[in-house]
Amino acid sequence: MAKDEEDDLLPDKDAAKGFYAKYEPKEILGRGISSTVRRCIEKETGKEFAAKIIDLGAAETGDTNHMLEATRQEIQILRQVMGHKFIIELQDVFESDAFIFLVFELCRQGELFDYLTSVVTLSEKKSRYIMRQIFEGVDYIHSKSIVHRDLKPENILLDDNLNVKITDFGFARVLKEGEKLYDLCGTPGYLAPETLKCNMFEDAAGYSREVDIWACGVIMFTLLVGCPPFWHRKQMVMLRNIMEGKYSFTSPEWADISEDPKDLIRKCLVVDPTKRITVTEALKHPFFNTVLFEQDIGPLKRSLSVKSRRFSRIADLALVACRALKFSCITKRVKVDLFLFASILPTTVVHHSMFAM
Repeated sequence: MAKDEEDDLLPDKDAAKGFYAKYEPKEILGRGISSTVRRCIEKETGKEFAAKIIDLGAAETGDTNHMLEATRQEIQILRQVMGHKFIIELQDVFESDAFIFLVFELCRQGELFDYLTSVVTLSEKKSRYIMRQIFEGVDYIHSKSIVHRDLKPENILLDDNLNVKITDFGFARVLKEGEKLYDLCGTPGYLAPETLKCNMFEDAAGYSREVDIWACGVIMFTLLVGCPPFWHRKQMVMLRNIMEGKYSFTSPEWADISEDPKDLIRKCLVVDPTKRITVTEALKHPFFNTVLFEQDIGPLKRSLSVKSRRFSRIADLALVACRALKFSCITKRVKVDLFLFASILPTTVVHHSMFAM
């Protein structure tokens, strides 16, 4: 039987009777290393959802228990942040010996990353609308003493009105009062300097919620001009740029952008986390003073302006490069070759992401 045909078969129908009794699985929306996402319909109500089916048997030898434990930890965090309009809603969980079924609300427009690669850049108005929602979602996450640690356009889903849903809490951790983290995880283009320092210096101070603010600054920069601030074709240079907070607003795309968004980005991308803007301060920034309503934004448009077309090729390369480079200290599954980081980073490993495709 061909691989695609095998993947299209519905798994564990006997062992996971609870899932199949309540939901009718439909077409595949995406595939990951060890998971498949399907659209599904709740039989009683007819409502549509997205079912993430995680194959525990796809883990490397000895990693099944680790994957199970990591997924259960992510489920716990998802339940802690449930109920906020800008955070993905976990609807149901079903578990068998070989699979875990996670049922989420369905976001038809997919990832912010995919939307951005199609339009290249967003106007200040749309960027303001999206970033306000992201900051509000992060504020709620932090209020639960949780740090996300992997905020990026790929982990933000969209509906037809550009409303966001923060997702993928695989790297998220609950913090005790005053606790610092020291493990290296996330996506290189969005890593905060203090996260990198934890792997480079034995006496590193550790990091906390401030890393999410840094990531918000990177996202905002990327939305406005279509290219991450620290991206460089040489990965070692990119990491050095992050450590030094070295970026600029000199590309032609910044010419028509006002000072307020630039100022907020500067305050998010402060190398010293103790001097970085807080979520509360960010939401009070002049950039967000304008009140926007959904009707001001309009539906998503998959078209490029003339100016955007000129910038699209290099921006797309930069975004795709940053998307490919994801690593953490949680499991041993290697996703991409990051040998260029070998002199300062440990063996590259990738966490089983809730929404990684």
